[in-house]
Amino acid sequence: MCGIWALFGSDECLSVQCTCAMKIAHRGPDAFRFENVNGFTNCCFGFHRLAIVDQLYGMQPLRIKKFPYLWLCYNGEIYNHHTLQKTFDFDFQTKVDGEVLLHLYDRFGIKKMASLLDGVFAFILLDTANRKVHLGRDTYGVRPLFKLLTDDGFLAVCSEAKGLTNISHSMSEEVSIEPFLPGHIEVFDLKLSGKVQSLQMEPFHCCTQEPAHALYDPLQTLPAGLDEETVKSNIRSLLENAVRKRLMAHRRIGCLLSGGLDSSLIAALLVKLAKEEKLPYKIQTFSIGSEDSPDILAARKVAAHIGSEHHEVNFTAEEGIRAVEEVIFHLETYDITTIRASVGMFLVSKHIREKTDSVVIFSGEGSDELTQGYIYFHKAPSAAAAAKDSVRLLKELYLFDVLRADRTTAAHGLELRVPFLDHRFTAYYLSLPENMRVPKDGVEKHLLRDSFKGLNLIPEEILWRRKEAFSDGMMSMKKSWYTCLQEHLEAIVNDDQMEKASKTFPHNPPTTKEAYYFRQVFEKLYPGRAQWLSHYWMPRWIEAADPSARTLSIYEPDKDQ
Repeated sequence: MCGIWALFGSDECLSVQCTCAMKIAHRGPDAFRFENVNGFTNCCFGFHRLAIVDQLYGMQPLRIKKFPYLWLCYNGEIYNHHTLQKTFDFDFQTKVDGEVLLHLYDRFGIKKMASLLDGVFAFILLDTANRKVHLGRDTYGVRPLFKLLTDDGFLAVCSEAKGLTNISHSMSEEVSIEPFLPGHIEVFDLKLSGKVQSLQMEPFHCCTQEPAHALYDPLQTLPAGLDEETVKSNIRSLLENAVRKRLMAHRRIGCLLSGGLDSSLIAALLVKLAKEEKLPYKIQTFSIGSEDSPDILAARKVAAHIGSEHHEVNFTAEEGIRAVEEVIFHLETYDITTIRASVGMFLVSKHIREKTDSVVIFSGEGSDELTQGYIYFHKAPSAAAAAKDSVRLLKELYLFDVLRADRTTAAHGLELRVPFLDHRFTAYYLSLPENMRVPKDGVEKHLLRDSFKGLNLIPEEILWRRKEAFSDGMMSMKKSWYTCLQEHLEAIVNDDQMEKASKTFPHNPPTTKEAYYFRQVFEKLYPGRAQWLSHYWMPRWIEAADPSARTLSIYEPDKDQ
């Protein structure tokens, strides 16, 4: 996890522009570098480093003797770099996983290069010999990337939008800053002036496709067949493989553990595989909540079962309320459920950074979207409609859960790993018949749960625990975190403001005082940037005025809560 930043064709002095790059310094607390591009006085790279792989040669922009005309700035982890090196007989000059991008680009070109990467990434690749700039982002946008492009060809790119908001340019009107689309590459022509012109923007992978790199995966070909036992065995193999490949790190690995199904499965597999790989330390797990919260109690049970070194962070509504503004600064969104869930994740990440030596953090993000885990899926009109909505949610992850997971951990210099969003695992799960993936016997994610039944990997009551939103489960059943937040904001936002809300904020107008407050804070931090969020996250197929599962008519708490 790092922070990348680059300018091509700046009209302003680069030393002035460089101050903007310091806004993402939290992403790479270990080192930083600014570097001009030879022969292009108005082009430069900025890089903030979090050292995870190759402590010696990991600084960027990455350049090697074999390709002196290539400059690479990337944020991510390429889990199959060794496999690709052996398969194509590449002569590596460093131990940096990202070096494989340079060799693949030289051999196959940009589109095939991106499709062969098994990992998470956002990259800026400059080819001065052919005068081309290439941008790319992983399938689900696990790693963030934003771009600013003016009409006269000035291009600015950054891991977070905040590194671009104060960039100087020659345009008389404000220039839009947009998230770079996940699963896409874009190629620009680099003119002698340093300005650029976009030549092509196209997808290199979609979540429903088997990834091109699966051909070279050391995990043997999966047994074909759609009988239940074969499918469940394949799900177990692929998820375990997804966790194993993500053990690549020179820093200590930990895991977020809410006590829900997803984080519990990941934590259990992580502890099991860490022992098999003989990691020289115990896996630390982390949960946050009030003392009587369902999450704290469930996570405690799981940690005892799997034998992790467990840490509990006490959460109070007062502390959460105090953190909201800083959380919105890091998130760059005003989406209601994203902010609610981010507060807990932000505070637990702060604890990890300050009180432990874990830096690489595993998490359960992506499972709800992939395996139809949201309780509104019980109301899907058909299996086909549910399958379609699952793909929609996966394609929008970069606006919601993946955005939350990246920004709340990156704010504290941690690096997130999300095995449920493994390319092979997701492609396989989405290839299964639609009626296999829907809720069954009144239980969401039935197929995933059933795949791990009877293995004693996690306690059975956790394996069948009902879906509980992270922002809900942090506090007791008697009072949710969002209720405390709403009560606090009741006095801060007045009725007069609410009446004028649609005039004050015509794009995505807030309909509650909580939403109004979030929007107010967002506009103060990022004025005029409301378009960054296209729509609020909301449940489907059911009347809902609030994104919390606890407000839905079909919500039923676990009997032991």
